[in-house]
Amino acid sequence: MNTFYNDFDLERFPNTPVAESDYRNAFQIERDRIIFSYPFRRLQSKTQVFQSGEYDFYRTRLTHSIEVAKIGRSICEYLRASSDQLNDSFYIDADLTEAVGLAHDMGHPPFGHIGERKLNEMMGPHGGFEGNGQTLRILTELIYERPGATKGIAPTRAFLDGVMKYKALHSECIGQNRDGTLNYPEHHFIYDEQVHWRRTIFDSKQVPEVLSSPTALNDFKSIECQIMDWADDTAYSLNDIVDGIHARYINVGSLTEWAASQTLNAPESALIDKLCQVIREDRYESHFGARIGRFVHGCTLTKRDGFLSDRTNRHAFDLSIAAEVKAESKLYKRIALDLIFRSPQLQQIEFKGGHILGKLFSALCEHCANEDGSGLRILPVQVQELIKHETTTTARHRRLCDFTAGLTDSLAVRTYKRLYDPDFGSIAELL
Repeated sequence: MNTFYNDFDLERFPNTPVAESDYRNAFQIERDRIIFSYPFRRLQSKTQVFQSGEYDFYRTRLTHSIEVAKIGRSICEYLRASSDQLNDSFYIDADLTEAVGLAHDMGHPPFGHIGERKLNEMMGPHGGFEGNGQTLRILTELIYERPGATKGIAPTRAFLDGVMKYKALHSECIGQNRDGTLNYPEHHFIYDEQVHWRRTIFDSKQVPEVLSSPTALNDFKSIECQIMDWADDTAYSLNDIVDGIHARYINVGSLTEWAASQTLNAPESALIDKLCQVIREDRYESHFGARIGRFVHGCTLTKRDGFLSDRTNRHAFDLSIAAEVKAESKLYKRIALDLIFRSPQLQQIEFKGGHILGKLFSALCEHCANEDGSGLRILPVQVQELIKHETTTTARHRRLCDFTAGLTDSLAVRTYKRLYDPDFGSIAELL
């Protein structure tokens, strides 16, 4: 029996009893429900860095999520074996952390971060759009579709807390420009209508004084969430470099030229030299595979005293990362940003993705967000049914945003073509 978790952690929302014949624990059930869900499968056709389907070896949101889940699980197993804070009957659950890792990107829209930015821009007056907030919405409200209705997976408090990387509400992050107009947040929030899930995690209607700012709220993470966050950093800071080398964005020449334009310290210069060496010797894949182990072994646990630490062990520990490992991750992120994400090729693709989503969402708002139901019926019937039951403009826009964010890259392109390309589409095509 694992005494790390108690009844507070295992409470489900809504309360749903587990069948007596089920051999799985609550966290294993949550993990399995994610793996077999439609929103999780759709990640196979959503952009991670390069457009999905362009070549076989690029990572997609799906393969990235699987890697994050595995790294998170490895961190749990490493800490259980190495930390004097844990033992065989008191440990961080690897199944729970794996489930959090698998789910962490389920809310991301098509076309990567440009898709997230475009939807947030267009949803600004209606509560914004944020990938983490959308993940929470999928897990608690949308993952199962029924005629005219949707429902969530009845998550445990521990799982909810693990996936809720941010806890500040959209309205708590809105600023004001000098001219008096509202300055909507760019990211790092959940939706205002999700405040009850924050209350569920806190087991209180009040936000404690120590978490009175958006920054403090967003920094308040359970240990499983912290592990997922570092596993995510590990996966993309290392694997974006591997994909960039595969795609010829990063080579010895471009890397040497980049390094010459930077102010690097001795450890950073040594890492650049090593990277150039493994690229020349064509062994960069095995090199970065080994770096994953280094990033896992850079983790230690420290005790935390504060809000909720007396209620749950999930908030009685912090994950500490070795400084040299953090610095290495930061260097790889800088390389990826400058040599991959800011390249003209990716910037053009981002522009196109943003244009497609913007035009799609504008068409949906024009025809499908009206209270009287006027406008062309350009949505699938099941989505129209969901919108018909909404009584506010904001709720209808949220449903339109759910549909748009749920599209894969290829389905977003096909839908755009059906609406705007006169030579594309057929009356016999399934929606």
